[in-house]
Amino acid sequence: MKCPYCGTEDAKVVDSRSFEDGCAIKRRRQCLKCLRRFTTYEKIETFPVMVIKKDDTREAYDRGKLEAGIIHACHKRPVSAAQITEAIDQIESRIFTMEEKEVHSSVIGEMVMDRLKELDDVAFVRFASVYRDFKDVESFQQELNLLRDRKTK
Repeated sequence: MKCPYCGTEDAKVVDSRSFEDGCAIKRRRQCLKCLRRFTTYEKIETFPVMVIKKDDTREAYDRGKLEAGIIHACHKRPVSAAQITEAIDQIESRIFTMEEKEVHSSVIGEMVMDRLKELDDVAFVRFASVYRDFKDVESFQQELNLLRDRKTK
C-alpha cells in the first residue's frame, strides 16, 4: 500500500475492523518511512449488474435509484434512516447473490415491495401505486384488500 503522504510503499497495519455487516474491512495503517497514519478500505469486488427496464432497455444498477425510491415511499413515515439503509443493504445483497449479470427491474421492484411490507404499510402502498402503475381506484383498492387480508391472518 502506497503512503498518501510520502509515496513509500512500506506500511504496516495498525488496526483492522470489520464494517458494513462484515462485507468490508477498514484498516488503519502507518507508513514505515514518515510514520504518518492513514486509513484504507477493502471491499468484496462485485461484478456490474445491468437492470433490464420494462421497455427492454438496459442500464447499470444504481444504488442511488433504489435508495431514492425507498426514501420517497417512506417520506413522513415512522421509518428510521437506519431501517432504510438496512433494507437497501438487504435488497442489494440479494441482487448480487443472484450472481446474474442482468436482472429485470420487476424482480428488484418485488424485492422492494416485500421489504416495505415489513417496514410500513403506507410506504408499501405508496411504492406499489407507482411501481404497479395503478390506473384506477379499483386496482388501488384491490391492493389495499390484499394488504388487509394479510394483516388479519
